[in-house]
Amino acid sequence: MRGKNTLFPLGFHCTGMPIRTCADKLAREAEVFGQHYTDVPLAELGLVELESMREEMKSEDGSCRYKGKKTKTAVKEGHAKYQFEIMLQLGIPREEIYRFADPQYWLEHFPPLCQRDCTNFGARIDWRRSMITTDLNPFYDQFVRWQIQRLKDIGRIKFGERYTIYSVKDNQPCMDHDRQSGEGITPKEYTAIKVEVLEFSDKSIMKYLDNSKKVILIATTLRPETLYGQTGCCVSPLIDYGIYDNGPCYYITTEQSYKNMSYQKLTPNRGQHQHIALLKGSQLIGSRVHSPLAYYKELHVLPMNTILENKATGVVACVPSDSPDDFIHSKELRNKPERYGIKEEWILEPITIINTKYGDQCAPAICNDFNIRSSKQTDRLTNAKEAAYKEGLNSGIMLVGDFKGEKLEVARQKIKDLLLKNGLAFVYSEPEVPVVSRSGDYCVVSLEDQWYVDYGEPEWKALAFEALHRMKNMNQTTMNAFESVLNWLKNWAVCRTYGLGTRLPWDEKFLVESLSDSTMYQAYYTICHLLHKDFYGAELSDSQVTPERMTPEVFDYIFLHRDNIESDIPIDVLQKMRSEFEYFYPLDVSISGKDLIPNHLTFFIYTHAVMFPPKYWPTNIRVNGHLLLNNHKMSKSTGNFLTLQDILQKYGADASRIALADAGDTVDDANFEESTANSAILRLHTLKNGVKILSMAISI
Repeated sequence: MRGKNTLFPLGFHCTGMPIRTCADKLAREAEVFGQHYTDVPLAELGLVELESMREEMKSEDGSCRYKGKKTKTAVKEGHAKYQFEIMLQLGIPREEIYRFADPQYWLEHFPPLCQRDCTNFGARIDWRRSMITTDLNPFYDQFVRWQIQRLKDIGRIKFGERYTIYSVKDNQPCMDHDRQSGEGITPKEYTAIKVEVLEFSDKSIMKYLDNSKKVILIATTLRPETLYGQTGCCVSPLIDYGIYDNGPCYYITTEQSYKNMSYQKLTPNRGQHQHIALLKGSQLIGSRVHSPLAYYKELHVLPMNTILENKATGVVACVPSDSPDDFIHSKELRNKPERYGIKEEWILEPITIINTKYGDQCAPAICNDFNIRSSKQTDRLTNAKEAAYKEGLNSGIMLVGDFKGEKLEVARQKIKDLLLKNGLAFVYSEPEVPVVSRSGDYCVVSLEDQWYVDYGEPEWKALAFEALHRMKNMNQTTMNAFESVLNWLKNWAVCRTYGLGTRLPWDEKFLVESLSDSTMYQAYYTICHLLHKDFYGAELSDSQVTPERMTPEVFDYIFLHRDNIESDIPIDVLQKMRSEFEYFYPLDVSISGKDLIPNHLTFFIYTHAVMFPPKYWPTNIRVNGHLLLNNHKMSKSTGNFLTLQDILQKYGADASRIALADAGDTVDDANFEESTANSAILRLHTLKNGVKILSMAISI
């Protein structure tokens, strides 16, 4: 509207696991149910297929297999148990579903539908500049290979051991876009303490053991400096613990934690995590143990019902002097030992270990300040725990141990290093919360030798901060979110072995993962119309440049302003591509969802900052929330969802655009109200009739 040339392209990001996973599901289902997916027992169906709302499914001999009489609404609201049912929900004819068992067919089928709906919506997209990712488009494939190779050349992609979220089923790292749930979750590191069992309270446990081996309870902590003040070792009497033969000794821990350990070089054999015996936590209560650094040389195993089976190892040190949770719990155990099946003498007095503004024992003082009397006051305990942690870190001084007199923030790492050096502890990691891959696998944390992008490297991080702070008119909430991510984000696995995508240039058994091949695609938009006329790079543009001629040196010429390259592409074509890039860059604004701040959008900042000079750094990023429908989350399982095609058919383009404009475009979730769309139709008709009457009056 201001007379400026603008570039409004739209590409199709098909990289990663989602398409391949769905295609593989359809292939497996076809093996069981046939290529028309008709041999399904009625009891096995998650919903009645779209076609069966109106007609009976017939077998080849004409007999009726089953009859469906659900309405469209019922099908729309149904839970799909199988992938082929999801395809039916999407309106895919039954006879065409098997074609989607080929992942490449998804890339051929859906982009034209997107183009149709966006065009009908009135979006003025420059379709000449569209492309799909993955090696199905050889031009974009060459572009990604160049980008990844150059990042390696300048030392931003490295190789080494690192902890990563890992799918055992898929046999590869499980990055954000590979996940069914748990996007943004990273490995959480604990110090795992070796607590030696001196004597079991339940003597029957000994029948599983070789008496020549030590038995170790694996307790975890985020605060190794507090181990001096242990008064007990807690387990949950309600959950199961396994005894695992760990070579020179036995480990007692939860099944999920030992499975994680088996992928972190902490067990004799990778991936083997079979227990030799399974115990209830109640069988361990009262056992005598010895824990490293503890003032008391002998402790007892105590019950704590709040311990979770799926968090850490299910074993924790009890430090009532500095943990509000432990202080309240110890009081309750001491007040009613018979209720918990323990002896009062097992509850030892708190030990002074750290001085803070709350005194030599901060937990009792904080619990008093927060007026906490019971473990049922969970909200107050959470706040008290946070206050104790912050105060200790900010002002705590060690009163005991090898680092007496030192600030806690300095002593913590030294104490951890001491424990690790002496073999009294080891580093243990697991997902912060459960992560499920798109293949349905509950992921672990694995210590992997892999290629990774070295996000978080100090020099590069400073460059990314500079690029962020140069941006104009960014919402302060968005700015704060980016700053937070830049402060914690570290190296990121750059490849996988399963899915769709571009092969790693120097090791082609790997694929570039989906959040690493989409950090510079905006630059590709500026030139792709000069390379191909279709989404797939199959129809060459007028320049007749073929994919193999787009060498890394050619991309250097276009994007990095490197001259004197060797290429058989005519110089006028090269100059045209360079001028297109330099005319439209820098990117004025990238618009995306707020859920991509912790990964894609931050990677976008990092990559632009290191690949381009400041004059080509992006000038703004605008993020939006998710889109609600009638104030509720859109969900196929509840039937509360509309596609773009749905709203166009129901309300038309004009009314739909008005309702979407009214829905909101801030970081908060927008809300598409169908009542607004209906009202817009009435207002548009009123406007149309008014204009018509006015024009007639003027003509008279």
